[in-house]
Amino acid sequence: MKSLKLTTILMLFLFTTGQMFSQNGENTTDKEVVLKVMKSYKDALQNLTTEGTFELFTKDSEVFESGGIEGSYANYIEHHLGPELSHFKKFEFSDYEIDVQVDAPYAFTTETYIYTIVLKPDDKGNARTIKKKGVATSILKKGDDKWQIIKTHSSSRNIK
Repeated sequence: MKSLKLTTILMLFLFTTGQMFSQNGENTTDKEVVLKVMKSYKDALQNLTTEGTFELFTKDSEVFESGGIEGSYANYIEHHLGPELSHFKKFEFSDYEIDVQVDAPYAFTTETYIYTIVLKPDDKGNARTIKKKGVATSILKKGDDKWQIIKTHSSSRNIK
C-alpha cells in the first residue's frame, strides 16, 4: 500500500513539474515570437516601408499616436504614416529597449527609444532632421497560433 501511495505521489509530482516546465517553455517561445513581431514592425519603419506589416496587426486593431486616435492600422497607414514615409529620407531608432510580458492569450510590450527622422530636401534643397525620445505600448493577442497587435499607442517628446 505504501508503495502505491509513493508511486501515486511521485507520478503527481512529475506531472505537475512537467506542466510547469512546459508552461515556462511555452511562455519563452511566445515571448520570442512577440519580440519578432515588434522587431518586424520596427525594421519596416526603418526601411521606410509598410510592406509585410499588415499581417502584424489584426483587422480591427486600434492605433493611438501622441494624443490622437488614428483608427485601425490600415487607416493609420492610408491616412497618416503611409504618406509621411514618402517624405522621409531616413527613419532610425536608437537607444531601443523593449519589455515584453506574456499572459496568454495576450502580450503587453513597452518600447522606449530615440528616433531620428531625416526629411527629404524641400524645393529649396533644405533637409530637416527631427530627433525625439519616444515610448510605445502595445497589446498583442494570440489567435490561430499567431501573435498580432490589437492596440498600440506611441508618444514622443523633444530631447532635452
